[in-house]
Amino acid sequence: MRDGAKKSLARRLRAGMTDAESKLWRHLRLRQIEGCRFRRQHPLGPYVVDFVCIEMKLIVEVDGSQHMQSRHDAQRDGWLIAQGFRVLRFWNHEVLLQTDAVAEAIWNALIEIRPHPNLPPQAGEGNQQGAS
Repeated sequence: MRDGAKKSLARRLRAGMTDAESKLWRHLRLRQIEGCRFRRQHPLGPYVVDFVCIEMKLIVEVDGSQHMQSRHDAQRDGWLIAQGFRVLRFWNHEVLLQTDAVAEAIWNALIEIRPHPNLPPQAGEGNQQGAS
Protein backbone atom coordinates (compact mmCIF):
# COMPACT_ATOMS: atom_id res chain seq x y z
CA MET A 1 0.00 0.00 0.00
CA ARG A 2 1.37 3.42 -0.95
CA ASP A 3 2.01 6.03 1.74
CA GLY A 4 -0.79 8.26 0.43
CA ALA A 5 -3.23 5.35 0.47
CA LYS A 6 -2.22 4.44 4.04
CA LYS A 7 -2.71 8.02 5.20
CA SER A 8 -6.12 8.12 3.53
CA LEU A 9 -7.07 4.81 5.18
CA ALA A 10 -5.84 6.11 8.56
CA ARG A 11 -8.03 9.21 8.20
CA ARG A 12 -11.08 7.07 7.37
CA LEU A 13 -10.38 4.79 10.34
CA ARG A 14 -10.05 7.80 12.68
CA ALA A 15 -13.38 9.14 11.47
CA GLY A 16 -15.08 5.76 11.91
CA MET A 17 -13.67 4.48 15.18
CA THR A 18 -15.60 1.75 16.95
CA ASP A 19 -17.30 2.45 20.28
CA ALA A 20 -14.50 0.59 22.06
CA GLU A 21 -11.78 2.55 20.25
CA SER A 22 -13.53 5.85 21.03
CA LYS A 23 -13.84 4.93 24.70
CA LEU A 24 -10.18 3.98 24.98
CA TRP A 25 -9.10 7.10 23.07
CA ARG A 26 -10.75 9.23 25.75
CA HIS A 27 -8.26 7.66 28.22
CA LEU A 28 -5.18 7.82 25.97
CA ARG A 29 -5.48 11.29 24.47
CA LEU A 30 -3.88 14.37 25.96
CA ARG A 31 -1.06 12.39 27.61
CA GLN A 32 -3.36 11.05 30.34
CA ILE A 33 -1.41 7.85 30.95
CA GLU A 34 2.15 8.39 32.23
CA GLY A 35 2.37 11.61 30.25
CA CYS A 36 2.82 9.62 27.06
CA ARG A 37 1.55 10.88 23.71
CA PHE A 38 -0.54 8.35 21.83
CA ARG A 39 -1.57 8.65 18.20
CA ARG A 40 -4.67 6.93 16.87
CA GLN A 41 -5.03 5.01 13.62
CA HIS A 42 -1.39 5.67 12.78
CA PRO A 43 0.43 4.22 9.74
CA LEU A 44 3.52 2.14 10.61
CA GLY A 45 5.29 0.42 7.74
CA PRO A 46 2.71 -1.56 5.76
CA TYR A 47 0.11 -1.36 8.57
CA VAL A 48 -2.19 1.09 10.33
CA VAL A 49 -2.22 0.51 14.11
CA ASP A 50 -5.10 1.50 16.40
CA PHE A 51 -3.01 3.42 18.96
CA VAL A 52 0.73 3.95 19.28
CA CYS A 53 3.09 5.78 21.58
CA ILE A 54 6.09 6.26 19.30
CA GLU A 55 8.37 7.45 22.12
CA MET A 56 7.79 4.31 24.20
CA LYS A 57 7.35 2.00 21.18
CA LEU A 58 4.03 0.71 22.54
CA ILE A 59 1.11 -0.25 20.32
CA VAL A 60 -2.41 -0.85 21.63
CA GLU A 61 -4.84 -2.77 19.43
CA VAL A 62 -8.58 -3.07 20.08
CA ASP A 63 -10.02 -6.11 18.35
CA GLY A 64 -13.46 -7.38 17.49
CA SER A 65 -14.44 -10.96 16.72
CA GLN A 66 -13.06 -10.70 13.15
CA HIS A 67 -9.59 -10.91 14.70
CA MET A 68 -10.16 -14.22 16.49
CA GLN A 69 -7.27 -16.55 15.62
CA SER A 70 -6.20 -14.30 12.76
CA ARG A 71 -2.97 -15.38 11.02
CA HIS A 72 -2.76 -11.88 9.58
CA ASP A 73 -2.62 -10.42 13.12
CA ALA A 74 0.18 -12.82 14.08
CA GLN A 75 2.16 -11.83 10.97
CA ARG A 76 1.47 -8.15 11.63
CA ASP A 77 2.50 -8.42 15.29
CA GLY A 78 5.68 -10.23 14.24
CA TRP A 79 6.61 -7.38 11.91
CA LEU A 80 5.83 -4.72 14.54
CA ILE A 81 7.82 -6.57 17.22
CA ALA A 82 10.75 -6.90 14.80
CA GLN A 83 10.67 -3.09 14.53
CA GLY A 84 11.09 -2.87 18.32
CA PHE A 85 7.45 -2.27 19.31
CA ARG A 86 5.54 -3.98 22.09
CA VAL A 87 1.97 -4.86 21.10
CA LEU A 88 -0.93 -5.03 23.58
CA ARG A 89 -4.22 -6.44 22.31
CA PHE A 90 -7.60 -6.08 23.97
CA TRP A 91 -11.03 -7.30 22.89
CA ASN A 92 -13.76 -4.73 22.31
CA HIS A 93 -15.80 -6.05 25.24
CA GLU A 94 -12.79 -5.69 27.57
CA VAL A 95 -12.43 -2.03 26.65
CA LEU A 96 -16.16 -1.37 26.94
CA LEU A 97 -16.79 -3.26 30.19
CA GLN A 98 -13.42 -3.12 31.98
CA THR A 99 -11.99 0.20 30.81
CA ASP A 100 -10.12 0.92 34.05
CA ALA A 101 -8.42 -2.50 33.95
CA VAL A 102 -7.38 -1.93 30.32
CA ALA A 103 -6.01 1.54 31.17
CA GLU A 104 -4.13 0.01 34.11
CA ALA A 105 -2.62 -2.68 31.85
CA ILE A 106 -1.41 0.04 29.48
CA TRP A 107 -0.02 2.02 32.42
CA ASN A 108 1.80 -1.09 33.69
CA ALA A 109 3.31 -1.69 30.25
CA LEU A 110 4.55 1.90 30.10
CA ILE A 111 6.05 1.61 33.60
CA GLU A 112 7.91 -1.56 32.51
CA ILE A 113 9.30 0.23 29.46
CA ARG A 114 10.25 3.51 31.15
CA PRO A 115 13.15 3.28 33.60
CA HIS A 116 12.44 4.64 37.05
CA PRO A 117 13.85 8.20 37.34
CA ASN A 118 15.47 7.60 40.75
CA LEU A 119 17.47 4.48 39.96
CA PRO A 120 21.09 4.59 41.14
CA PRO A 121 23.76 4.90 38.41
CA GLN A 122 24.77 1.65 36.73
CA ALA A 123 28.36 0.43 36.80
CA GLY A 124 30.58 2.89 34.96
CA GLU A 125 28.04 5.74 35.17
CA GLY A 126 27.95 8.76 37.45
CA ASN A 127 30.86 10.19 39.40
CA GLN A 128 34.11 8.34 38.94
CA GLN A 129 36.28 8.71 41.99
CA GLY A 130 40.00 8.84 41.46
CA ALA A 131 39.66 9.99 37.84
CA SER A 132 41.88 12.93 36.99
